[in-house]
Amino acid sequence: MLIDSGTIRYYQKLTDGMVDLWHRGHRFEEIRLYMDGFISCLRQTNSLEAYQIHRLEDEAFRFLRDPSNFELAMPQMEMEVDYY
Repeated sequence: MLIDSGTIRYYQKLTDGMVDLWHRGHRFEEIRLYMDGFISCLRQTNSLEAYQIHRLEDEAFRFLRDPSNFELAMPQMEMEVDYY
């Protein structure tokens, strides 16, 4: 679980980017490479502490493995109910 606001912001940017790549037709392998590059940049810039980056990486892998994060949302039709 992420609790630091900076880590959460980076996680949101990363996962938003991953979903955007999926919607543009990229495969999971390409999305994983994007995630690896994002994490590597965080390590190189020392933007976060090492333990925060490790937690962010764990959560991002969990996000990537969950297929429900990459499904297109289907709008639900409202049922018209006649009351007599």
